Amino acid sequence: MALSRAAIVKANDIPSEPVEVPEWRDPETGDCTVIVRGLTGDELDDYQASIRQFRKSLDGRGMEPVLIQQGMHAKLLVKCLVDDNGERLFEDNEAAELGAKSGRVLERLHDVAQRLSGLSDEEQEDMEGNSETPAPTGGSTSPSPETSDAPSPNSSEGSVPES
Repeated sequence: MALSRAAIVKANDIPSEPVEVPEWRDPETGDCTVIVRGLTGDELDDYQASIRQFRKSLDGRGMEPVLIQQGMHAKLLVKCLVDDNGERLFEDNEAAELGAKSGRVLERLHDVAQRLSGLSDEEQEDMEGNSETPAPTGGSTSPSPETSDAPSPNSSEGSVPES
């Protein structure tokens, strides 16, 4: 039997994990644990939109995604750091304040938030649009390469060298 709408809506499917951050130890209580939780679907969309822009492609034929790395760690963490009740500790507009903390700590927490949110390295590359993927060198190892009747953008056919 398939799940009902009500069962889907009430399912607790967003993981969280306590993480020790000795660098942030509270001098009064001695506590150094933060709770990192995974993103909701809407938060994932917002996060991805905040770190990706589109620009004209180098060949001028379309648009290409560009990863905006400025504040990337803090933009994710403001959405993922929560209190004991699961309420966010930071608002989106407080990312710069969080971004002023130790890069080493932010990197550690970012890795946990990525994992809990399903943002693997491959998914991160997809989000980046693979715009920085280098062109392959050497021969193909594929037994049956794809072919096209259209000239490639790098084809010299019909082009005039510039001087």
